[in-house]
Amino acid sequence: MDPARSRLEDERRLALARLASLSGDYESVVAASLDTNADDEHDPEGHTIAFERSQIGALVQQVRRHLAEIDAALARVESATYGTCERCGRPVGAARLEALPAARTCIACASGQRR
Repeated sequence: MDPARSRLEDERRLALARLASLSGDYESVVAASLDTNADDEHDPEGHTIAFERSQIGALVQQVRRHLAEIDAALARVESATYGTCERCGRPVGAARLEALPAARTCIACASGQRR
């Protein structure tokens, strides 16, 4: 199997596991809110339940965006364009792909050095 595909599929599995965990956390927070006083904003014990729901929701959205990027990278592997900068057409670079396997652009284009 292609090493890039293998790495991306591993990343995808990890992201799906993270999404499942966060979804379980979210459901737990919602269930806990049903058993508590509706006025949790004045709870001296710490964060409000609404805040926790918001935090978990933001993390879920972040993981979903990451999954979309991984899926797009897998499509680039299929079309033999993986590792090529979408902006300038030069190689993205092995070190950048090692750090960010779903990277779409080279470092120069990502930092705005190339237009």
